[in-house]
Amino acid sequence: MTKLSVNINKIATLRNARGGNLPDVIKAAIDCEQFGAQGITVHPRPDERHIRYNDVRHLKPILTTEFNIEGNPTSTFIDLVLEVLPAQVTLVPDAPDALTSNAGWDTVANRGFLQDVIGVFKAHGIRTSIFVDPSEEMVFHAKATGTDRIELYTESYATNYVLNPETAIDPFVRAAQVAVKEGLGINAGHDLNLENLQYFAKNIPGLLEVSIGHALIADALYFGLHNTIQMYRRLLNIYPQ
Repeated sequence: MTKLSVNINKIATLRNARGGNLPDVIKAAIDCEQFGAQGITVHPRPDERHIRYNDVRHLKPILTTEFNIEGNPTSTFIDLVLEVLPAQVTLVPDAPDALTSNAGWDTVANRGFLQDVIGVFKAHGIRTSIFVDPSEEMVFHAKATGTDRIELYTESYATNYVLNPETAIDPFVRAAQVAVKEGLGINAGHDLNLENLQYFAKNIPGLLEVSIGHALIADALYFGLHNTIQMYRRLLNIYPQ
């Protein structure tokens, strides 16, 4: 079964737009779990424009599913992760001013750096995942970093899916096959939605987890949060891995 981790950054963005605590990020995370989310993802950035570092601290004691913290492994981010000790940390090479994640790691050029950071997290019992483009070479060399999993960056799949699903999925299938061969777990995320998720889940071997935030929260405006999470869960559970 492919697990659904709900990224709650957009809920925090809405809260921060007006100040105060509406909507309540902590309550929203609890509700997501009760409605069927099998994990909660957050991506704190240095400017705290959505999820704040204190949100991360407050979430850990109350969550009952897997907690996944994403981010660029700066010293401040590393300190936060080691303080909170989530189930999983996902390393993303995004610049401080990036609107959203927009590239995966070069696992050749950054191998030494990733080995060091991943070693620290794994020494504290935290499962690691690194954000990668659908490149067979980058996935192959990810193994040498010591990571437990990769997270396939699916923006190009989502963009090209509307043009030709088979062409869009092909590099992801080949990258996933390399990951399976190398013994790496496979996560995926970015722009997956109700239109393209089913095809992706059907065709990617060994897909363990998807992290979905923007599209899911947008869909919840129309369908309600409970119903939306169940809709995404049904798409994933049709094709058990």
